[in-house]
Amino acid sequence: MLTGIKLTGDEMRYIALFESITGAIAKDCIIDNKLNRIVFVVKPGNIGLAVGKQGVHVKALRRMIGKDVELVEYADNLNTFIKHAFAPAKVNELRVTDRPDGKKMVVVIIESKDKGIAIGKNGKNAEKTRFLVKRYFNIDNVVIR
Repeated sequence: MLTGIKLTGDEMRYIALFESITGAIAKDCIIDNKLNRIVFVVKPGNIGLAVGKQGVHVKALRRMIGKDVELVEYADNLNTFIKHAFAPAKVNELRVTDRPDGKKMVVVIIESKDKGIAIGKNGKNAEKTRFLVKRYFNIDNVVIR
């Protein structure tokens, strides 16, 4: 499933709960206690099933877990993955840059009216995307412009 990513017992239990409630397949689960949320990375094509009609599955999980629940649809392609991570904000363009220190950075150009959505309250959406892109694509930083 995930190469090199180890899941804790709590993460595995949340994935089992997620899959039993939604019927969707979760590839990953990130427990973010700092922002009181759980982020599920969902198998491609399963995002609609995971959300449920009018968000019924997300609402049920939120009630059961007592934390915010966020979903990101997985993609093997970096461009597609970043678009999914920032949805519903519109990504106009992205560029991968190799920095002189050997680290990789992605510059994401977001539609100006959607920047607030992409960044999120206190930067929570940007932080989620940075974490996931590091975890799956070994990209060290994501800059939103």
